[in-house]
Amino acid sequence: MDLLSLLTFVAGIAMLIVGAEGLVRGAGHLAVAMGISPLVVGLTVVAFGTSSPELAVSVSSSLGGTPDLAIGNVVGSNIFNILVILGASALAAPLIVHQQLVRFEVPLMIAVSFIVMLFALDGSIQRYEGALLFAGVVAYTWWAIRKSRNESREVQDEYEAEIGRRPVTPRTVALDIVLVVAGFGLLVLGSEWFTAGAVDIAEALGVSELVIGLTIVAAGTSMPELATSVVAAARGERDIAVGNAVGSNLFNLMAVLGATATVSSGGIPVADSAASFDLPVMTAVAVAALPIFFTGYIITRANGALLLGLYAAYALYLFLDASGHDALDTYSLVMLGVILPIITAGTLVLALRYYLRERKRQNAGA
Repeated sequence: MDLLSLLTFVAGIAMLIVGAEGLVRGAGHLAVAMGISPLVVGLTVVAFGTSSPELAVSVSSSLGGTPDLAIGNVVGSNIFNILVILGASALAAPLIVHQQLVRFEVPLMIAVSFIVMLFALDGSIQRYEGALLFAGVVAYTWWAIRKSRNESREVQDEYEAEIGRRPVTPRTVALDIVLVVAGFGLLVLGSEWFTAGAVDIAEALGVSELVIGLTIVAAGTSMPELATSVVAAARGERDIAVGNAVGSNLFNLMAVLGATATVSSGGIPVADSAASFDLPVMTAVAVAALPIFFTGYIITRANGALLLGLYAAYALYLFLDASGHDALDTYSLVMLGVILPIITAGTLVLALRYYLRERKRQNAGA
């Protein structure tokens, strides 16, 4: 691994982060200036905009002949978003979720995770499957906009404080347009540099592009989500912190994978290891998030530490796999046969418990 490859990789990360920030801020202010509510902007422009690095890198990787980076980027980012971003946000400040939209979004995230896992069973995500996923994100965006009209005043005020309103003048509009154009340009260039650097690093370290995609690339492209969510949690804007992570996961699965598979002539090839381990882990992590998002449920700092610990366990598996360690088979058996089933079953029980408690409370108040 030469110095140029490392510098190219780091510069690519910097351009992706700066480009995403410019795109989100410019598009967000333009949308508010056109009369769109800050809540809708937060649920669509911000959540989707912070995932724009994943889109840029995945499309660039697939078209550039490195599809393992594309699938690894999405799967790794979704795991990172739940375990690291929510974990780090909870450490910054315990998360109390009020947003009613999350009651639909989390089950949808679980359902789409299962669908993607099923699509990958034949070894690839075909173009028509990508088109179906992309159609799903269009339908979801339409639904979110309609549903946001019934959101609580508290949540609407929270998003308005974050997005902000400002006087609309020719100067501010021109500045926002410049931010959008410049941000998009940085994303395109940054994705090319980032992907090229990641491939060189993978070759130098002797590990697969899939592992690099699941770890370094996933973490790098998730930096905008991490920064947005942790800062929002520290400010007390906890619905934004949670909504950003979940919304970004939905965008990754439906828009990023959908667009990438659609523009790729043969779809996206999926490695056997990704289909048999990484995609099930991504789906299990989505299921594990279910009870967290019931109204009034708190993600404490201890919960946040647990989420971060689970990510460390997953990263350890990737390290053992990449190095061909003798302990890999035993560790995989424990992870897939013991730890993940226990976590999944336990969280489903908690979800049912809170659902029944909520139903009982509503019936008592009727």
